[in-house]
Amino acid sequence: MIETTAVVLAAATPAADGAAGFLSSPIGQIAPLVLLVVLFYFMLIRPQQRRAKEHATRIGGIKRGDTVVLSNGMIGKIVRVEEQEAGVEIAPNVTVKVVKSMIADVRARGEPAAANDTKG
Repeated sequence: MIETTAVVLAAATPAADGAAGFLSSPIGQIAPLVLLVVLFYFMLIRPQQRRAKEHATRIGGIKRGDTVVLSNGMIGKIVRVEEQEAGVEIAPNVTVKVVKSMIADVRARGEPAAANDTKG
């Protein structure tokens, strides 16, 4: 009975060489943290920076007549563009002044004709 306990304990203790030696060193303890930082950069930070850059490009390129979606969900047409603000027509003869950064998306360029408009 004592012999089997000694064999089990010997099998449960890690070897002093190989991976166990690397993990007990200071570099081995920091390596998983560095790996996580690199993983977070490529999975979260980099795509978010790319989306922010694309959004800034779209917002910087808006012009009169573009259809936009505001961050609160309202859809309107650009009637005036200033440096930091834009005038958006949300209903006939109803224009609101919005900060450009609150424009969530540029839907259509120019003046598209709605499918349900009646001419005449």
